[in-house]
Amino acid sequence: MSVGEALAARRTCRSFTSDPLPSGFIDDLVDRARRTPTAGNCQGVEFLVLDDPGDVAAFWDTTLPQDRRSSFPWPGMLEVPALVLPFGLPERYLDRYREPDKAGSGLGDDAGDWSVPHWLTDAAFAAMAFQLLVVEAGLACCFFGLFGNEAAVRGRFDVPDTARAPGVVAVGYPDPEGDRPSGSAGRQRRPRDEVLHRGCW
Repeated sequence: MSVGEALAARRTCRSFTSDPLPSGFIDDLVDRARRTPTAGNCQGVEFLVLDDPGDVAAFWDTTLPQDRRSSFPWPGMLEVPALVLPFGLPERYLDRYREPDKAGSGLGDDAGDWSVPHWLTDAAFAAMAFQLLVVEAGLACCFFGLFGNEAAVRGRFDVPDTARAPGVVAVGYPDPEGDRPSGSAGRQRRPRDEVLHRGCW
């Protein structure tokens, strides 16, 4: 499958079976996804993999307490066998951009100096690559944000306080019986000529 084919085939899945993934499957995809572009070759993205049923359950207990589950519109998400969280580590970028070849950028001393935090950009690159690799392997995935739960997730899984995640990738086998699209799925993709600006806006 080409990259173009994987992009065309990618769909958000919100209902999974609980079937476990093959041994080593996630590790192999992480190894390939970590090869995405990284600012200054910082390699500042690390992955929290939750593929033990107890860890997956702990994630949902942390982000979606029992008293809110009856109104959760996608109960099939809770069956997913694996969750992968790419975290960008700001310190790796700050340290790298203090080095002589990067010092002229004016970055490096304070994360607040970065108008675009490259640790989040690089983590988002890795998340996208990871999803395409999942599609290439014939499985399903869903990328979703942590919203107000990022600090609680970091605390529950001993992630460094400064690490930042653009979101979570749920990975597993799709359960077509339980899947239903979100309300956003009906929105048509904007035409190319509306989003492409050549030479000026």
